[in-house]
Amino acid sequence: MVGLLCGKNILVTGVLTDASIAFQVARLAQEEGANVVLTAFGKGARLTAATAKRLPVEAPMELLDVTDAADLDSLAGRLQQHLPSLDAVVHSIGFAPQAVMGGNFMEGTWQDVSTAVETSAFSLKSLAQATLPLLSPGAGIVGLTFDASFAWPVYDWMGVAKAAFESTARYLARDLGPQGVRVNLVSAGPVKTTAAKAIPGFDQMEGAWAKRAPLGWDSADPVPAAKAVLALASGWFPATTGEIVHVDGGAHAMGQ
Repeated sequence: MVGLLCGKNILVTGVLTDASIAFQVARLAQEEGANVVLTAFGKGARLTAATAKRLPVEAPMELLDVTDAADLDSLAGRLQQHLPSLDAVVHSIGFAPQAVMGGNFMEGTWQDVSTAVETSAFSLKSLAQATLPLLSPGAGIVGLTFDASFAWPVYDWMGVAKAAFESTARYLARDLGPQGVRVNLVSAGPVKTTAAKAIPGFDQMEGAWAKRAPLGWDSADPVPAAKAVLALASGWFPATTGEIVHVDGGAHAMGQ
């Protein structure tokens, strides 16, 4: 049986633990026949390396700080040591200092806010530009967001960064479309990832989600979001770009 991604080459960022959406993306991609390379950052690199061993096939890994110009400039060359080209890039990168979340919106300083915006939003453009020389015609860039249409409790400036992230994806879709590159996002419901645990008061967002979602919602299950990422990364959405697909049990369509 031929897999959905048979022979495709995919770069997956943001794998830390096997509870992450990014890990499930990498796992499912391999199960569907793809060749996967991971990126890792800073002190988390050891954790990424250990988690990579839990994949069906241990994936090679390259270090990447999306705020470091030297790392970005050398990325394409380093990736070519593993893959000749890329059919998909998965952006699963986000960070904001705790000082600008957890109810601290009015206390947020530009220094901390700019860190959140650069790492969580501008990095989508940075990663796209860094990998563009390797992207095949019809390639897909897929990012993960948390619906920025609302002001969520405790999310604060990270919510603002996600709004910038979603806007960045639309502009990238405009500028990369003529080169045959699609850019789409998956808006996942709250999932108990390492990043989510770092958000002060995350349980306030998570707690009532399953009651609002007509399909229900399991915040311990990252697989539904991962499947949507891979569907958008595959060739099954050849004419879709600039889109945000909600994978949240339908909560986004319900009234408050």
